[in-house]
Amino acid sequence: MKPRELANLGILKGDAMKVAGAACAAAAKAGLDGASIRETIAALVTDPDAYATDPHFGALSSAIAGHKAAQRLFVPREQSAPWRQWGSDLEASAIDQLRNACKLPVSIAGALMPDAHQGYGLPIGGVLATDNAVIPFAVGVDIACRMKLTVLDLPLSVFASHRDRLVNALQKETFFGVGSSNHGRRQHAVMDEDWAITRITSRIKDKAANQLGTSGSGNHFVEFGTLTLDRDDLGLKEGVYVALLSHSGSRGAGAGVAEYYSKLAMGKHPELPRELIHLAWLELDSQEGQEYWLSMELMGRYAAANHKLIHQHVARHLGAEVLLDVENHHNFAWKENHGGRDVIVHRKGATPAAAGTLGIIPGSMGTAGYIVRGRGNAESLQSASHGAGRKMSRTAAKARYTWSDAKRFLAEHNVDLISAGLDEVPMAYKDIETVMAAQSDLVEPIARFDPRLVKMAPEGEKPED
Repeated sequence: MKPRELANLGILKGDAMKVAGAACAAAAKAGLDGASIRETIAALVTDPDAYATDPHFGALSSAIAGHKAAQRLFVPREQSAPWRQWGSDLEASAIDQLRNACKLPVSIAGALMPDAHQGYGLPIGGVLATDNAVIPFAVGVDIACRMKLTVLDLPLSVFASHRDRLVNALQKETFFGVGSSNHGRRQHAVMDEDWAITRITSRIKDKAANQLGTSGSGNHFVEFGTLTLDRDDLGLKEGVYVALLSHSGSRGAGAGVAEYYSKLAMGKHPELPRELIHLAWLELDSQEGQEYWLSMELMGRYAAANHKLIHQHVARHLGAEVLLDVENHHNFAWKENHGGRDVIVHRKGATPAAAGTLGIIPGSMGTAGYIVRGRGNAESLQSASHGAGRKMSRTAAKARYTWSDAKRFLAEHNVDLISAGLDEVPMAYKDIETVMAAQSDLVEPIARFDPRLVKMAPEGEKPED
């Protein structure tokens, strides 16, 4: 029987699926027909003990019975871990996900940012502190997705008089899409590190080298815009500057790490109910937990290298000098101390906002973003939103809007679009000013970024964010 058929009968992926496959093969070899095998498995899933001594399905009976027993052992916290929500216009499903996460026995505290929406396990915009545990799905599939902004010494007139130079720089020096790579490999010291720290990082090194210095799909972008400083700060004088802003992560390499360790964690926690299975964790002091942590940190350095190369090559292409760099992760886990306790803080689509820490919170391809300085709010676990946040799904956006709608919006906001998918139109996102107002106690806006020339993955690319 095919895995899909077995899954439809109630066999879970993992060891039980393998045992089921072997049992089916043995039963078929012994002469049982397909209908009988299907009927037996359906009955076994309901009452595994009845088949404990069956010559063909005894092993499967033990596997299913063990899983059911483990499920009965799940014990949530007596009281939910404390958590708080910022913003009022949030999906009920995202709120439920954070609430469920705070029931985990390893959970210490949580927070929900004003850009939050539903994700896998932990919502996008969810923050969760845990005790000696790391949750791969609470970090996210795109490990170390991050922002980087570079201020260049170009005159503002470049947007009007030398637009072609800017377009050419983005077209020649940036590469987008699932599986995209450079035409020629770029070089960075991160590839000279020890990628053999785990079996998975060793296996993905070549893919990482091919994709070094590239961007993904979905909401990933590289764009030129203006950065407005209303007062002297960031080592710059008050004024308006030309800036380059990028958003992407660890590409296929990070996705490979996330997939491997997420499945590993779920296999270790069969006791978790369906609504919590994507919040399966690895004990940080276990071998698997250490492997994931080392792999995650390597993906962090790799993602930072991707952004550095993009900005370096674009600046070099234009012959421009760099006046300022600001950057931050927003899909990561950190070892931190909160309330006098050492914890692991997962920020899935959330920006670190410790007191004085600089971060970047973008809007959309057609709306403003901000460089911010964290206020160190303890209740948010020193976190803030990672953007404006979607107010509708990608499918809903494509059903509701047309390119005519998007072009009209972008023209009104003086934005030129090189490429993007219709699911990324600005109207699919929440109002950035409302989101910023909802987190005024989390961050202080320092400078405003307004996009002028935007490049994203072309229409038809599968989202990678």
